[in-house]
Amino acid sequence: MHPSPLLERADAVAGAPQDVDATVPAHYGSPLPEQAALVAGLALSALARDVVAVTGPDRRSWLTTLSSQVLTHLAPGDGGVETLLMDAQGHITHALAALDDGQVLWLVTEAGAGPALADFLDSMRFMLRVEATDRPDVQVLGAMGQGLEALEEAARSVNLPDPHAGTALVGTWRDPWPGVVEGGTSYDLGRTRPHPGQDYRAGMVLVPRDAVTQVAEAFLGEEAPDGRRLAGALAWEALRVEAGRPRAAREVDARTIAHELDWLRTAVHLNKGCYPGQETIARTLNLGRPPRRLTILQLDGLGGRAPVPGAVVRLGERAVGTVTSVVRHHECGPMALALLRRGVPSDAALSVDLEELEAGGGPARVDATQEILVAPEGRAQASPAQRPGAELRRR
Repeated sequence: MHPSPLLERADAVAGAPQDVDATVPAHYGSPLPEQAALVAGLALSALARDVVAVTGPDRRSWLTTLSSQVLTHLAPGDGGVETLLMDAQGHITHALAALDDGQVLWLVTEAGAGPALADFLDSMRFMLRVEATDRPDVQVLGAMGQGLEALEEAARSVNLPDPHAGTALVGTWRDPWPGVVEGGTSYDLGRTRPHPGQDYRAGMVLVPRDAVTQVAEAFLGEEAPDGRRLAGALAWEALRVEAGRPRAAREVDARTIAHELDWLRTAVHLNKGCYPGQETIARTLNLGRPPRRLTILQLDGLGGRAPVPGAVVRLGERAVGTVTSVVRHHECGPMALALLRRGVPSDAALSVDLEELEAGGGPARVDATQEILVAPEGRAQASPAQRPGAELRRR
């Protein structure tokens, strides 16, 4: 987990040392305009991610047996896929962006998780022709909309010192969110209203760490359109939260299952072969309901105060959930993602605990309203209309 070279820029402002995005700039002096530039395709962000390289002729079929997605069809330039690694109980252990360049299967995970991911994959090799290696020499840059193509072009324009290494473009991953990929399904209410992330178009470009500064300079170069700039992690996170896009470092805890985050839409193939956690995926889809549901919270910003991740969400005085991400959006104001109990009514007025106390000594809170991501009914579009065994239960 090496800091981004962009932290060395004079205008880069670092975040808190304990933050999950501490290895990249939090902002460059103007967090809100940086969001607008990302939306317009005029900015790039350094992303706090680790990269693991998997080599060997069995790499795609092997990882397909370990993960929730089919990777056997991956080919250079196809944009890759998203997949999950889970334990036997279906709890998420890694969320991966996966792309293949014809020789290497590149896996992007959260910052600090690369060594553990490589060790786990190495322990699962058995006799197969694969090898997993943590690659701190490769870092991740992100862009949105037409900015992703501009970032790719900038990476291609940078030639590496080694004449056999080619350009600085290692590979590009295109985020499928919020689409429903082949074999996936959705828990949202998209059949009656647009998804909050319908305009979200994001992607990641992998480049050698030593070339990050050159790629950024090429993106911002004199021939680039006016208005191009760098955007920090605060800007990237605000747009992610607006789109309801889950992130492992923020939304996943020790008991999270994919259904709660609507991650079956982009990261799970329901018709593939066996893999760890598949029983939980199938059982919850067909027989049960996810115990929690991800929602966007629109926070009252009049008081100028905002909660922090981990804050308690309340219905009246009763604790009904936990905040996972908090941002300040350039148009919508303060927003958050939260995991709520499934039974919380979708129209319920909620409040969120703040760290400080009111003048009288009582707990300070901020009001919140919900923007639904996962339907409270707990049914996916692929769930059976009649749950198996319902007739026997009635008897």
